[in-house]
Amino acid sequence: MSTPRTDAAVQARRQTAQVMLERLQTALTTAARDHTPVTVAALARTARVSRTFLYQNQQARALIEQATRASRPHPAVSTSGSGSRAQPAWKERALNAEDALTQAQREIRTQRTHIADLLGKIRDLEHDLPEGSLQRIVTENTTLKQHVRQLTQDNQQIQERLTSARQNNRFMDKRIADLEAQLAPYLTIPTPRP
Repeated sequence: MSTPRTDAAVQARRQTAQVMLERLQTALTTAARDHTPVTVAALARTARVSRTFLYQNQQARALIEQATRASRPHPAVSTSGSGSRAQPAWKERALNAEDALTQAQREIRTQRTHIADLLGKIRDLEHDLPEGSLQRIVTENTTLKQHVRQLTQDNQQIQERLTSARQNNRFMDKRIADLEAQLAPYLTIPTPRP
């Protein structure tokens, strides 16, 4: 006796298998169109299914065997016929390659124009500077970097001194507290009663 949950699980499994079979059929169609060899590993990758599915599912095995038989050249068919079948695929690839090349050349022209604009702006900025100011700016930049390094070192030394001073202060506070504790009995002498 089957339960509703079992029936739902079986139905879900059947739907999943059907989806995988559809992807396999698409992969087989693509392989036939491109005249690529039909292998289990390639089909598993292309169809996004496991090799186990391809070996264990009867419908998948039947589809693969049918595609393998169809892709084998028949002895009665001449090889010139298979060349004419491959021609549309190569023609399509060549057209796609030409489109990609045209697009890449367009992108390169755009990038070159952009680079030329930026180089022009840099030249304009350099041109606006008075004679020798570029060397002066470089020298000032180097001087400022050295000054920053010196300030960083000074800051580090001051931080170390501050840390040492704080430690000394804590030690002195503790020492003063100890001395006050020792003097406390003498400071609170009871007054004699008459």
